Amino acid sequence: MAWAVPLVIVAIPLGLAMNSPLLAWRDPIYIMAGFSGIVALSIMLFQPLLAAVYLPGMNTLRSRRMHKWVGVVLVIAVVIHVLGLWITSPPDVIDALLFASPTAFSVWGVIAMWAVFLVAALAVFRRKLSPRAWRMSHMLLVLVIVVGTAVHALKIEGSMEALSKLLLCIVVLMVTAAVWFKLFPRR
Repeated sequence: MAWAVPLVIVAIPLGLAMNSPLLAWRDPIYIMAGFSGIVALSIMLFQPLLAAVYLPGMNTLRSRRMHKWVGVVLVIAVVIHVLGLWITSPPDVIDALLFASPTAFSVWGVIAMWAVFLVAALAVFRRKLSPRAWRMSHMLLVLVIVVGTAVHALKIEGSMEALSKLLLCIVVLMVTAAVWFKLFPRR
């Protein structure tokens, strides 16, 4: 049951997005790019659950390994998202990367993207950091990623259905906050 709840929470917005009438006139690369973003947002729900070993059948070692591989998938999904958008509209991506885009959602997406890449780089060089420095930098960047991604997604009017997208973003934010307070309790 504990696995079923988060799976349903991500399956509903994905299923509704797959049936969006806005997809009818989009190129396949654009659709792939958009769904890579939806997948990235969706798997963010599992990252804190894995970090806190909240999912049944997981011990600490297995949960950490899965957290690492889901993180790799997250980076790949972000790269596919940006590359797909680059292929379909390079000027829009350049504007977004230069923070010159007229759309507010671009700024949030770019900030979240760089935070994802920075977390990945920190993970590669994790052994060079103290455990405390790793944990704090990782968690602070995770907050930037989750908040940035949620705002990015909520400001876009695209193939994701509005209510299910809002609920997914709220759940991802709440689960991330709950894990934050578990890992960093107030003193």
